Amino acid sequence: MRLRFALPLLILALACGDDDGTTDVPEVDMAVPTDSGPPGPPSRIGPDERQARVTLPSAYDASGSYPIVILLHGYGASGLIQGAYFGIPNLARDMGFIGVIPDGTEDAGGNQFWNATDACCDFGPTGVDDVAYISGLIDEALEVYAADPERVYLIGHSNGGFMSYRMACDASTKIAGIASLAGATWGDPADCGDPAEPVSVLQIHGTLDATIAYEGGTVASRTIPSARESVERFAERSGCDDTWTDGDPTDFDSSVDGAETTVEVQSTGCAEGTEYQLWTIVDGEHIPPLADGAIRQALDWLLAQ
Repeated sequence: MRLRFALPLLILALACGDDDGTTDVPEVDMAVPTDSGPPGPPSRIGPDERQARVTLPSAYDASGSYPIVILLHGYGASGLIQGAYFGIPNLARDMGFIGVIPDGTEDAGGNQFWNATDACCDFGPTGVDDVAYISGLIDEALEVYAADPERVYLIGHSNGGFMSYRMACDASTKIAGIASLAGATWGDPADCGDPAEPVSVLQIHGTLDATIAYEGGTVASRTIPSARESVERFAERSGCDDTWTDGDPTDFDSSVDGAETTVEVQSTGCAEGTEYQLWTIVDGEHIPPLADGAIRQALDWLLAQ
């Protein structure tokens, strides 16, 4: 699979800006300013050859305790492009979380990717250990920022959604919840292993997605589960009673009229503090133009886990 992803996403980012209607994603030092003494927290973390950008809340206080949200971009995109599309830097400042925006590694075609599942997207293959890389970012963020280790979250699009699921399988003790837009988990449930802790999951997916099919199928000749099955597997691990209840529909995709996105919830019988939701964008595609407040809604759900 070769996703023609970066250019349309960049166009969407420039057209839609961040989730609050602006396109301001400045490349600036986001450390807390000080008048004297040692510098404030760093604006980047990670190994020298692969650093991640960090945005702190506007009212960041070193004596506080803030959630961490890690944004994972899609195949062929970048953290900067995905950050503009989702509006994460501005939302981190406004909503009071520590936003971490890393980049994947480049494949032979120059496309940045995450080595998430057998279907997506280490097509080389290179064997890069992105679970270790993202786990290292989490550990470093908890060490250098005023962060709450019980409130670490991932949000990803497409390949970034696949990688969020991979982390929920392999690093469940480090994260409380994930939100995946147009991603999926492993085709074979056994490949997820037996996660040590339950992880809350929000899956957002368009019914007309021609790249990662809502009903599942194959990618790069590898099986992927449907959007519903991806969520249900984690709900089952959490002990939920497999009953879906309907929430209020919402407007996630600005290209579809009205509140086009249905909301379904599994929360009964689940492990304490966990919940599972499926947001179905009726007639939505792989890269939906975001309605005002769309990503804020997803982050509100994440931060409540």
